[in-house]
Amino acid sequence: MIPFLDLHKVNARFEDEYHSKFKSFLNSGYYILGSEVKSFEVNFSSYCGVKHCVGVANGLDALTLIFKAYIELGKLQQNDEILVPANTYIASILSVINAGLKPVFVEPDEATFNISPSQIEKQITPKVKGILVVHLYGQLADMTRINAIARNHSLLVVEDAAQAHGAISDSEERKAGNLSDAAGFSFYPSKNLGALGDAGAVTTNDSELAEKIRLLRNYGSSKKYVNDILGINSRLDELQAAFLDIKLKYLDEDNTRRRAIASLYLNGITNEKIQLPDYNNSENHVFHVFVVRVENREEFIAYLERNRIGYLIHYPIPPHKQKALSTYKTLSLPVTESIHQTVVSLPISPVMTNEDVQTIINALNHY
Repeated sequence: MIPFLDLHKVNARFEDEYHSKFKSFLNSGYYILGSEVKSFEVNFSSYCGVKHCVGVANGLDALTLIFKAYIELGKLQQNDEILVPANTYIASILSVINAGLKPVFVEPDEATFNISPSQIEKQITPKVKGILVVHLYGQLADMTRINAIARNHSLLVVEDAAQAHGAISDSEERKAGNLSDAAGFSFYPSKNLGALGDAGAVTTNDSELAEKIRLLRNYGSSKKYVNDILGINSRLDELQAAFLDIKLKYLDEDNTRRRAIASLYLNGITNEKIQLPDYNNSENHVFHVFVVRVENREEFIAYLERNRIGYLIHYPIPPHKQKALSTYKTLSLPVTESIHQTVVSLPISPVMTNEDVQTIINALNHY
C-alpha cells in the first residue's frame, strides 16, 4: 500500500532534534509564550520576508484574529463584506463569519482552482471592504492582479497561506505571507511546514496590526492581569514552536522535493481521462497536495483502492453546500461545484520514493 501521507516517516527524520529540543524545553520550566515562540516568530518572519510574525493556536484563529484586529483598529466594521473564494476549505469562510463580517463567495479560475481576479471585479460593491485570498493546494493566486484591484477600490487584502509555506511569486519575487496586508498560516501536521499538533501564525509588515493581534491572542492583555481589549486565548504552544523551528530549516528542501515529484507526475501521466494540474514550473507552487480531476470520481477512487494507492478528496463538499452554511445553499456557483465533484488528491510528500511515484504513474496510465 502506498499511503496518501506517512506523517510518522515525515517526522522521523527529525527525531533526534525533537528529543534534544524537548529536553531543553522541559528543563526551562517556561512553557507558555517563552523563548521558543519568540525564536520561531523571528525566524519565520525572516523566512517570509516580513517585519512581524505572531504565533497563534491554529490557522483558523490566525485569520479570524486578523479580521478582529482590523475591526479594533477601525479599518473594518461589523457586517462589512469580505470577498472569499467559493472553492476553499470551510475554515477560510468561518474566519470571516467568526469576526462578525459577511463573506461574499467568488468563483475560481478553473485552471488554477484559485479565486478569479475577473470574478472579484464583478463582485465589488460599496459594502465590500476586503478580499481574502486562498493559495489553494499550495499554488499562489494571481496576487499582482488582485492587489491592483484592491488598490483601485481601497480594499484590504488578506492571504490564507495555510497550504503555501515557502511559495514564491513569479512576478513579485516575494513569498506567501508577504504578498498582502496580512496573512494567516496553519501548521497543522499535514502541512508543508507541519507541527506535531495544532499551531498557526500571522505574518504582516503592519506593526500596529501585529501589536493588536498580540493583544487579542492573549486575553487582550498588554501585561499580566492588565487587559486592554476583549481578547481570546490563542497562543502558539511553546513546544510546537520549538518543533517548527527545527523543521523550518528543511522547508525549502522539502518543497523542492515536492516539486520534483509533481514534475514526475506531470511528465509521466499521459492518460487523457485524468486532468493534471496547471503548473508553470516555477516556485509559485509548493504542491501541498497534487490534485487531478476525473469525470467519474467513484470509479477512479475504486481503481486506486484496488491498486493500493492512497488518496484524499480536497474537498468533497463546497462550503456553500455545508449544513453549517445553509444560508448560502441557494447560491449559483457552478464552477466551484464542478471542481468539488471531480477532484482527487494523489500521494505527494518529501519522503516518497521515486519507485512509489513510478508505481502510481504506471497504475494511472492503465486506468
